[in-house]
Amino acid sequence: MSFATALQIVHDALAQMHERGLDLRASAQSLARLREREVDLPSAFDRPPTSIHVAPSTVREASNFRSPASSAPAGQTTSLPHTGQTGSQPPSEKAQRLAELRGPVLSCTKCPHLVASRTQVVFGVGNPDAQLMFVGEAPGEDEDLQGEPFVGKAGQLLTKIIAAMGLAREDVYIGNVLKCRPDMPPGASGNRKPRADEMQTCLPYLRVQIEIIQPRVLVALGATAMEGLLGETAPMNRLRGRWHEFGGIPLMATYHPAYLLRNQALSEKRKVWEDMLLVLERLGLPISEKQRNFFLPK
Repeated sequence: MSFATALQIVHDALAQMHERGLDLRASAQSLARLREREVDLPSAFDRPPTSIHVAPSTVREASNFRSPASSAPAGQTTSLPHTGQTGSQPPSEKAQRLAELRGPVLSCTKCPHLVASRTQVVFGVGNPDAQLMFVGEAPGEDEDLQGEPFVGKAGQLLTKIIAAMGLAREDVYIGNVLKCRPDMPPGASGNRKPRADEMQTCLPYLRVQIEIIQPRVLVALGATAMEGLLGETAPMNRLRGRWHEFGGIPLMATYHPAYLLRNQALSEKRKVWEDMLLVLERLGLPISEKQRNFFLPK
């Protein structure tokens, strides 16, 4: 049995105890041990955790930067409704269809130059029944090594943004337009922007993922993701803050988390947060006054 499976079983048992009225809490030290791989980020989205409250759909931190769940009455939490299967139940139909798609994607050889340079294909991760899906442009070095999207510093910031929305990473689905890390010249470091032809070659895989998951809302992280999805080449300051559409699904564009790591101004964080408030409103999730005031001048 994998660690993730064992952790899910424990989580489900705790959730059942919570539903029976038991008030369950974990110390900050316990939370830290579960998150040994996390790296602290210099971001206003990050606050020191004090304790966590165990709820049926997710585990949330009670911190100085609380999610909507922390302002709800005792015993209540905010989460996206979904029909995902857990425990010993059979996988959902969506999970089975994604599993069937994974094989062809992982063995894809349509871009020989990417096949030659990649460590592995980065398929996507999250809840197959998610109602919210984030789409980035392409895997970076960390993602190429681990085989999971958004696991580097930008990915850790994305996880904090999701938590600030009152959700958990396990509630949503995260993928990329391009499934392979763009190749780099010998000896070069960093990551390059994927080319339009590379993204168009890979886009059919993402279309099938979206068709299977059928999220209620899509979020494009960065201008390159918007270019891959819609062919849009406008700067992000002209794309964000308003609704677009992809395959009949509402699409919100916002800055990539890497942009916030480079631009620490609260005004820039506020722009991303305003986009996430629009997403929460579209999903019909409650928004606290404290959330509405995040990153506003005091």
